[in-house]
Formats: sequence, C-alpha cells, structure tokens
Amino acid sequence: MKKNTRVFVCQSCGKQESRWLGRCPACGAWNSFVETQLTGFEAEGSQEREIGRKVAGLTPLADIDVTEARRLGTGMAELDRCLGGGLVKGSVVLLGGEPGIGKSTLTLQLLDRLQTDLPLVLVAGEESSAQVKLRSKRLGISRSDILVIEETRVTSIEQALQDIEPGCVVVDSIQALRSPEAGDIPGTINQVKYGAYELSEWARLRGVPLIFIAHVTKGGLIAGPKTIEHLVDTVLQFEEAEAGLRLLRALKNRFGSVDELGLFRMEESGLTEVPNPSQVFLQNRDGPMPAGTAIASVIEGSRALLVEVQALTVSAKAGLGRVSSDKIDSTRVQRVAAVIEKHLGLSFTDQDIYVNVGGGLRLSEPAVDLPLALALISARTQRPLLRGLCAAGELSLAAEVRSVPALKRRLKAAVDLGMNLLLCRGEAEEFVQPVKRLNEVLAFLTESSSGRP
Repeated sequence: MKKNTRVFVCQSCGKQESRWLGRCPACGAWNSFVETQLTGFEAEGSQEREIGRKVAGLTPLADIDVTEARRLGTGMAELDRCLGGGLVKGSVVLLGGEPGIGKSTLTLQLLDRLQTDLPLVLVAGEESSAQVKLRSKRLGISRSDILVIEETRVTSIEQALQDIEPGCVVVDSIQALRSPEAGDIPGTINQVKYGAYELSEWARLRGVPLIFIAHVTKGGLIAGPKTIEHLVDTVLQFEEAEAGLRLLRALKNRFGSVDELGLFRMEESGLTEVPNPSQVFLQNRDGPMPAGTAIASVIEGSRALLVEVQALTVSAKAGLGRVSSDKIDSTRVQRVAAVIEKHLGLSFTDQDIYVNVGGGLRLSEPAVDLPLALALISARTQRPLLRGLCAAGELSLAAEVRSVPALKRRLKAAVDLGMNLLLCRGEAEEFVQPVKRLNEVLAFLTESSSGRP
C-alpha cells in the first residue's frame, strides 16, 4: 500500500474501493462511502510484524506454561457472568449499545466497584469532565482514585497513561479517537482501526484491562468496530428489553461463554442487578391463564429462565394471513403454525398471527418450539392452558417432540417458581409429563381441560 493513497471507505463495514459507489457491495449500505487518505500505517505495521516473525523464537506447544488468567471482580455479578468471571488483566472489551441506554453509567459503576487498589482511568472523549462529575454524583460514586482524561488524541492518551499504573482504562467512546497518522476526519473506519490497535497493544503489553465504548448503527449493529472485533477479546451488547430493563449479552468472549445474559434495571440511582430474572418475565395472576399464553423454560447461558410466550390469532382482513413477531423469528412461527395445521388440522391460512414474549426477551433456542405451539393452539381454540404448566421442546416437521439439553436445570427453575408440570420429551417422573408427538400434546391438553372443575 502506497503512502497518502486516497480511497473510498464504507463507514458501515470498512470495505475499500478505488472509486465512489452509491451502495456498498459488502454490507448493502447506501451512500456510506467517504473519500479517505490512507497514510500507510497498515503497511508499515505489516512490515514490523514480518520483522518480528524473523526474530521470534518457536516454543513447542507441550512446553508452554499455562496459568489461570487473573481476573478482577467488577462488583456486579451480572457483569461478571457475561465476562466469564470478571475482567482479565490485559484483556480488551468492546461494549456497544444504543445512545442513552446506559453504557457510560455501567462503566462508571464498574470503575467504582472494581476490586483493585490501583488508580482507574476514564478517557472522556465525548463528554466534559464536569458532565462526568455530575453523573458520578447522581450515581453516588464514592471512589476517589478515578482519574478523568478529557482527550481524544491517541498519542496524548498514551503519554498521559505512561506516568501511572492504572488498574483499568475506559475509553468513551472509540469513535471519538483520532490521530493524524490515520487521516484528518475523526470517526472514520481508518481512525477507529488505528486507535483501537494502538491502545489495545498498549494495554496487552502492560496487563491493563481496557474497555472501549461503541455506538450502534440504525440497524442495531456496532458501528465501525465491526472491522476491529478481531482485535478485542470480548464484545458485549447492551440492549433494552422493556421500559427500565436492560440486557447485557456477550457476542464474543475469548475467556468465557458467549451465551451468557446479564439483566439490569435502570433506576434514578443508576443500574441495579435483577436478582431473580424469571420473576421479571412472568406475570403474577390470581385467576386462570388467558388463552394464547404459554410458559416456556429456556436456557440463556448457564441460567434457566421462565418466560411467557403470547400468541393472538384474528381473521385476516385480506383473506391471506400474515405473521407479526419480533421477539421470536417470524420464520419459526410460520413453520410451527404449518406443522400444527398439517398434523392437527387447525387452519392458520386465513389468520393473522401475532406473537410476543413477555418482558421483551428475544428467544432463539429450539426449545421454544413446543411452548410456541401451545400458545398458538390455545389462541386458535380459545382454550386457556393449565396454571402451573410450562414446556420445553424442539418440534420437527413430522410433529415429533425432540429432547432438549439441560432438562434438570429447566425443571428446577420451574419448580422453584411454583410450576407443577413440565411438558417435554423425557422420562415420566415427578413434575414431568413426557410427550413424543404433537397429537399427544393436544390429547393431554384436551383431557386436562375437560377435567377442570
């Protein structure tokens, strides 16, 4: 790559083209190409890495000393769960989310509770130090060794960090970083890549945990940093499920599972952890269950949750039914409805189907098939399900109920919340009603309904 080469770079995915294009061929974004001057730092870095290979020694895999990665507790169990047990020294974390969802609040509370005696650093690239101080007063931050750097230049940040030995560094945000070596315009793909690489190398060499805060695009993806995910160790996504409820998901984690889910509630004093998540997603009712509502036992990481799957069917106005579902994939809803129509004879062709999940949690695991089928059957027949009944099972196209993993954990979560029956594929035991096919499910529901007082 020649120095001072001008190319057009897509601001959504980072693809480079020699001329301007109206639509990016890689990510499909419109009018996203911006002319950028490349300074050749990538080529120089490649040359340095090539030189490094020549002098680096080769170590047999069997002789490598493996030690447990040292972790720092964040003081928040939900955050530690998503990180795999805490912040690993020298690791780089990318935290993304929509504006105003609480990313800065979460990281400021993390700095206040982080279990280390070393000073902590907050790089304020988008806010003034006065704004950070006002937020800290509102959150009740009591730690006195949090240092604020009101800077966006990468070289100045590195120079300021040289004089101290920080226990953790938070950069708010990565899109605000800029350097003359990466061009003139801040926030471009080139600037983000350069800033992330420089600070990540600094953190790893000194064993300092580094957290980047990142914005998201209109489509909900992390803007810009999609091109630098290979540089970081952990990618966390902060989402809003309902008013006040926040979900923290691990999309990538080199030091733990990527299936973990952390739950917080936004209050006036900041983010508080949700002690019993299942109670958030379930509605307390004194009377019978409404038609079209089924309880699903799902697994999110190492945690079993009980959530409400809600379905509503109404006559289609245009004669051809449609599906409206954003918390469960609409294709899955169509498939389950087709299996019910084929094997049970309940027609959904002329029905509009609306599906929702209580609490706003998005469900994607196969075990949601059976509770979704129960909700659709109940909505179509207008027969409510039994109180205390929950379900977990995958549904095949042949209307077979397939087994799901972690059945013991699902059953324990159901019993702890007062459920007295789990409908699933398994062996008959206390609190478990085994079913193998969908027609057995319908027969059980019909018999249970007729036996009601």
